[in-house]
Parts: sequence; structure tokens; C-alpha cells
Amino acid sequence: MRVLGIDPGLTRCGIGVVDGDVGQPLTLVGVGVVRTASDLPVAQRLVAIEAGLEEWIERCRPDAVAVERVFSQHNVRTVMGTAQASGIALVVAARRGVPVALHTPSEVKAAVSGSGRADKAQVGAMVTRLLRLDAPPSPADAADALALAICHIWRGSALARIEAAQQKALAVARGGAR
Repeated sequence: MRVLGIDPGLTRCGIGVVDGDVGQPLTLVGVGVVRTASDLPVAQRLVAIEAGLEEWIERCRPDAVAVERVFSQHNVRTVMGTAQASGIALVVAARRGVPVALHTPSEVKAAVSGSGRADKAQVGAMVTRLLRLDAPPSPADAADALALAICHIWRGSALARIEAAQQKALAVARGGAR
């Protein structure tokens, strides 16, 4: 499974692509950041993010996209930019027919480090270890995007199997009732 992780942000939108499966080694496909200038109007910044995400999806052809779920922050301006960038990520993936999953920061931290309260340095260190990198990806937005992709490979695969089993059981129950 190839997953494109997106850590949404208006100034820096982290991108990380990972190949892997549950119980198998993970492989880094690509990592980067889509940057926008803070002096540009928001609409132009969102267009730049859209173009950057389109390019990554076209080049990497992911099986799924994992986006960090926007959560409440004290700074309303920051959360608005994050939410806007997140919306662009959802639209770009949906337009391409790529399944999208949202994961909370604590889910991602727990998946890669074992603790939902891990700090950025711990997440970066675990991403480095799991992907067998020489150094943590920089900036932290890039490491967070890779952590999102890893989280989805490990959690998303399991959730998809559970959902498929539930659908199969429901179909059997409906067929058996006739």
C-alpha cells in the first residue's frame, strides 16, 4: 500500500509518501513541503497548495491519502489556515478518486511512538528509525506527514479489514434471513 500523508498548513504543508503493509518493512517514497508566502492573499496560497498536492498525487500515485484531522487550537487564525489547507487536500484526493482518511495528532503519535503525548522530536526520531533514514526529515511538517502515512498503513489497513468483515457479516445475515 502506498500512502500520501499530508500535514496541512497554510505556510508549510508537509508531504510524505510511504510504501508498506502491516508486518512488513516500510519504505520512504518521497518527502517534502509545499510552501506559500505569508504575504500572498489566502486564495492564492490555497491555489499553490492545490497545485503542489496535485503534483505529488500525479507523481506518486498513492492508494490512499491520510490527512491530519484539524483540532481546536488557541490561535483561531492558525486553525483557520490549517482547516483551509486540509480542505484543499481532501478535494484534491477526492477529485482523483483516492480514498481519504483523517487521523488525529494523538492517533498518529500513538501509532508511531507508542504514546499519544509524544513530542515532535520523539515523532521525528521514530519516523527516522521506522523508515531507516540517516536523519530526521526537516522541517517537522515533513516528519509529521510521514508519520501520518505510517499511521494510516498500520491503522487504516486494520480498520479497512474490520469494515470489510462487518460488511461481509451483514451481507451473510441479510442473505441468511431470506
